[in-house]
Amino acid sequence: MWSKQQAVAEPSAVSPSPASNSPVVPFSSPSSDRLDSTPAHHAARISASIQIKGHVTGSEDLQIDGIVDGPISLQGHELTVGPSAQLTSEIHAGEVVVSGKVQGNVHARGRVDIKADGSIVGDISSARISIEDGAHFKSRIEIDPAKSQRSATS
Repeated sequence: MWSKQQAVAEPSAVSPSPASNSPVVPFSSPSSDRLDSTPAHHAARISASIQIKGHVTGSEDLQIDGIVDGPISLQGHELTVGPSAQLTSEIHAGEVVVSGKVQGNVHARGRVDIKADGSIVGDISSARISIEDGAHFKSRIEIDPAKSQRSATS
């Protein structure tokens, strides 16, 4: 139970200091520990130690750093393939950013972005594409700018 003395002492530890408008927080928030995330953009994550065999579906952004063997469907959301990721997948997403390895076809309503360390072996179908110097791509590309306009109306 709180004593009257504790109740008086505790608020002063977290109340705003006179020189500042923000409160003093005695602990850090969980998101401040992640260097690769921004407060406005939250994505689900499959870490490097995870291996999945099967269909991955979702209705939010997803970052994969592990191994996935099976189709991935994200209902128009962004898929980020991290540098340590290895995917053997047919991918359907809104946008796809590849820094790891993808073997399979990639279908994006928006942009496919292959980073310098990224690799795609499979067909790409998207409205826009970006391939950085040093990236690996083998197969064919179909670019349909109307694809992003259709997704905006659906």
